Amino acid sequence: MRKERLIVPILVAIAVIWMAGQLLSSVLFERSLRQALEDLEARGEWRVTRPESSRGWLSSQGRLLLSPLLGRPWRLELTYSARHGILSTDVEGAFLPRLDTALQRAVGEVTAASAPRWKGRYHTLSGRSELQLALAPFIIQQSGRELEVRGARLRLEGVFGDWRLRVRLDQLSLIDGMAQLTLGPASLESRYTYIDDAYHFAQRDHLQIDALALRYPSYEIQLAPLNLHSHMVLDETELRLKGELVMGDMMVPTEAPDTPLLSGRIEMELSRLNADAIRQAISRLRQEAAWGDTSLPMAEGLLSRLEPDLLQILSDSPRLDVSTVALNSPLLGIQLDADGALFFDARKLDQLNVTTLNKPEERARWLERLDGDFVWHDAPTVAALWLGLPLGTRELQFDVIRGDWRVNGRPMPDLWSQ
Repeated sequence: MRKERLIVPILVAIAVIWMAGQLLSSVLFERSLRQALEDLEARGEWRVTRPESSRGWLSSQGRLLLSPLLGRPWRLELTYSARHGILSTDVEGAFLPRLDTALQRAVGEVTAASAPRWKGRYHTLSGRSELQLALAPFIIQQSGRELEVRGARLRLEGVFGDWRLRVRLDQLSLIDGMAQLTLGPASLESRYTYIDDAYHFAQRDHLQIDALALRYPSYEIQLAPLNLHSHMVLDETELRLKGELVMGDMMVPTEAPDTPLLSGRIEMELSRLNADAIRQAISRLRQEAAWGDTSLPMAEGLLSRLEPDLLQILSDSPRLDVSTVALNSPLLGIQLDADGALFFDARKLDQLNVTTLNKPEERARWLERLDGDFVWHDAPTVAALWLGLPLGTRELQFDVIRGDWRVNGRPMPDLWSQ
């Protein structure tokens, strides 16, 4: 009898624990989703809205809209349906890209066969999320052009403050009349770490294209492989961008089937971009986006209102360090080994105007702020000949003085008019 009396309290306790677990899972999933959307918007690149949301103990549904913060040429619409469990939440849905009205009129109707599906899982105890997407091969035809994607896979995983993205593309082909661009297989690996509201963040990306081919009726260019590494850091004082481009052999089979046209690597870093001014510019952009509507996401005069922040970004005299330029052309018999740096003079920034950069006079004022120097080591004889220097010159010193180029102390010749 005593055991029978215990059954009801035990069942009630289990039911209470189960309901509490379901409620906790629902609350934590909602908090994690809201935080992820806020963090994405804090980067200053995207506008994120959630026009529909229905939350419950056992399941939740909703719809998300993602679009570029500057303007709205396209929107990505995501639907989701979440089934909450005590230890995890399973999520699935579909996403549908949409063009805005103006772009739709320009390029015509572009539609896919069906909305791609995605699925994911949120782990309640650890806060870790996983999202997977697989695209079946599809073809889009529009105005005589054809885009063919032969399968793609995406995986996004991580926790608050640390996200990893992996994308794999089997092959992409773009055909425009007699021209054809083929790319792939290709992969992208990205890691994004940050603190609350993206006040500080760091992002590393590695894009690898195993093969790339551009074909015309009269010639063909092939490149394999192509690697792009980038590292972006926003800390208390500055934003730094570092990139490295590594090219395999670029071939022109119709001209020289066995001799590469070009190969090599380029590495450079942009630094001293004022961090506080960048954060202020992002904040202003988000405010402008909040004021916009569907037909006019950004109000007129945006550039004028942003100008003080954009100029302030340059207040610490940004510099571009080109640490490595190592290019080799067996076909042309030229080897380039160079390095150098370029600096921006940030004094009296109020004399510059961002809104009139389309005018030659204003561009000249900006160019006058540039100083720097580059060295071409072991330059070939033909390079000295091009530049009007003695044929025995082995090192070329390029100086930039208030926007004007000099080589080995002489004014730079006008190569384009020769």
